[in-house]
Amino acid sequence: MKWLIRSMSFIFHPIIMPVLAVHFYFKKSPRFIPEEVVFAKLVSLSILSIALPILVYLLLKTLGKTESIYLKTTKERIFPLLINCFIVGLLILRVFPIDQIPELYYFFLGILISNMACLILVLAKFKASIHMIATGGVFMFFIVFAIHFSVNINGSLALMAIITGAVATSRLQLKAHTVKELLIGLLVGIIPQLVLLKYWL
Repeated sequence: MKWLIRSMSFIFHPIIMPVLAVHFYFKKSPRFIPEEVVFAKLVSLSILSIALPILVYLLLKTLGKTESIYLKTTKERIFPLLINCFIVGLLILRVFPIDQIPELYYFFLGILISNMACLILVLAKFKASIHMIATGGVFMFFIVFAIHFSVNINGSLALMAIITGAVATSRLQLKAHTVKELLIGLLVGIIPQLVLLKYWL
């Protein structure tokens, strides 16, 4: 059981969560979007939000800017967060512009704000949980999605609640964060999505 709980940190890694959210959007949205567009968006997102961060991490490790994938210190987090802000900005401008899919535009704008807030906290020497930022942001997006389209996704919401709890428990089991760091991370992920809610509801 301990192995399963700890594995949640890897299964629901922050670089995976945006892809999960976008895949969910395309599957559940009542809006008609051509299959070729969906495929192109998912491929572009996967390259920019999964493949590119992995390559950047390997480069930073080679340059000695980070010691491990866990980014245990606030200093190690500065460059990855800066680069991630750039990647999310690129996603907003090129992959999910506001005139194409506004719901996803605001979702990624919320992610960008969360990343910037996390970076500010890192510069202030506070290590908020990036796992909880990502999970909290996706969970809130699911809730807003259900309200926006007036659809019943109670099963998905229940599953996301379980995932959020499992990820938090995993981070505690691994001794990667304190309860305070997890709670702050969760708030940093949720609040931007709530603030932007009025623009696309």
